[in-house]
Amino acid sequence: MANLINLENVSKSFGLKTLLDSVSLGVQTGDRIGVVGLNGGGKTTLLKILTGIEPPDSGRVSHTSDLNYAVVTQQADLRDEDTIGQIVVEPMGLETYEWASNARVRDVLGGLGIVDLGLDTPVGGLSGGERRRVNLAAALVQDLDLIVLDEPTNHLDVEGVQWLADHLVSRRMAIVVVTHDRWFLDVVATQTWEVHDGTVDFYEGGYNDWVYARAERSRQADATEQRRRNLARKELAWLRRGAKARTSKPKYRIEAAEALIADVPPPRDNVELMSFSRQRQGNVVVELENARVETPDGRELIDDLTWRLAPGERIGLVGVNGSGKTTLLRTLAGEYPLTEGKRIEGQTVRLGWLRQELDDLDPDKRLIESVEDVASYVLMGKKEISASQLAERLGFSSKRQRTYIRDLSGGERRRLQLTRVLMAEPNMLLLDEPTNDLDIDTLQELESLLDSWPGTLVVISHDRYLIERITDKTFALFGDGELTELQGGIEEYLTRRQAMESGGGVVNLGEKSRQPKAPAKKKLSSQDERELTKQLSALERKMAKAQERISTFEQEMAQASASGDPDMGKLADIDRELAAARAEHDELEAQWLEVGEKLEG
Repeated sequence: MANLINLENVSKSFGLKTLLDSVSLGVQTGDRIGVVGLNGGGKTTLLKILTGIEPPDSGRVSHTSDLNYAVVTQQADLRDEDTIGQIVVEPMGLETYEWASNARVRDVLGGLGIVDLGLDTPVGGLSGGERRRVNLAAALVQDLDLIVLDEPTNHLDVEGVQWLADHLVSRRMAIVVVTHDRWFLDVVATQTWEVHDGTVDFYEGGYNDWVYARAERSRQADATEQRRRNLARKELAWLRRGAKARTSKPKYRIEAAEALIADVPPPRDNVELMSFSRQRQGNVVVELENARVETPDGRELIDDLTWRLAPGERIGLVGVNGSGKTTLLRTLAGEYPLTEGKRIEGQTVRLGWLRQELDDLDPDKRLIESVEDVASYVLMGKKEISASQLAERLGFSSKRQRTYIRDLSGGERRRLQLTRVLMAEPNMLLLDEPTNDLDIDTLQELESLLDSWPGTLVVISHDRYLIERITDKTFALFGDGELTELQGGIEEYLTRRQAMESGGGVVNLGEKSRQPKAPAKKKLSSQDERELTKQLSALERKMAKAQERISTFEQEMAQASASGDPDMGKLADIDRELAAARAEHDELEAQWLEVGEKLEG
């Protein structure tokens, strides 16, 4: 391995704010580094200094002399008159019509959907998201030692994010990437850099490893920032109780994670929230009957759909860009008309809608005033919190809350929009790409808020982690006029999409969905769910006790072995008891996994 870039005692400040303070780090060949941290904490500045775009105030930055690298920022600085082919293909020494002869160019153009845009198309007529994909493609087709990416998953759908992750992992080049997409971070990164308070902390592995390591480091240091520690422990509880695949990696110390989360309740009590939702909403939320929806250009989106949203239902909606997800969300909200059929809305429904577009806000108002214009207090679950407390949980410090709206960044306005939606205390929440411009800490706060939020939720997101984390059902639009429920979640969606691409058409999705297809497995009753939850908790308590016995026997074994003349008979007895305790722990864990799979259905 060779050093590609080194930073030695680098510092950088803007005004009175120090973003980097005597930071030393390096990038080596083959490194795959994810960069995380709060918005405004210095992530993008670190990338700019690494790549020479921005000079440091002090310190030294050194590159290898023949380093071949590319930087893809959030701004796609392209000349409007250039065609896509001129930007992506011709710099490779190929004529536009020759792109299919190069395997890498062919893979990149297909994976990012560039071919569909047309290589003769001038970039001046493209949307912002399309321009960013072209910019990304122009970097990926090159033979590079290092690629530096700033939020590359923005404007990619779930399928595009999957492709990009697989492509980067398959390439033999170093990668430094700033991203808030936790699934992407976990797949791509083998190291994580956390930028905060002028420093950079280093962790092995991706998002899951970072969560475990940060929680353990916080526990050992007895950190005073109790709220962030509790959030990390709550996230651990979900990771540990979630899908088996998330805890199957042998490098994870499952027993250590159990100790960290032993006293943490499940992130969400679905039974209690469903009951509370019915009290707030009644039995009717929003229903579409025999609905036909067409796009503004007359293309069929949905035909003959009957969909009844239940109180407390949590739904993730996925599909490729342009499949009609936002149009369907607008239809649920009553803003987009049905071509046929009817929409029914319950009398008690209070709709909250986070659109991709920013709401009109008064630039001369302060942030906290804009939030308090909606309400001064809001009930989250059983707890009442003030407008200021909610704004702080979503990343606005007390000082920042006094800022005028005209001085906020685009990302901050997005968070303000989300704060205002939640302050309205809706009982039906529609979220259209809520993760855009949110850093990971703010995402964790949002998920924690939604864990105790009782109401019906429909969310569109390319953030695979968010969909799995806050929703219980996943539906997809495949372009066949149907709304399809995916029992296998995002994995099933990607499998079906791959089959569609390889087969050149729409895969068999079953009968038309008057009501989205019922689960193949029998739905658990509330009583069965409570019983399984009790079993799970009882098994976890037994596992904790078994782990305590294992630790005790290990200490006794160490003490007995350390004596000058160890008692071999005593050592043998302790070893037998230790083996029995470990076997008991393994058996309990197997039962725990079995019960957990039943509970997940």
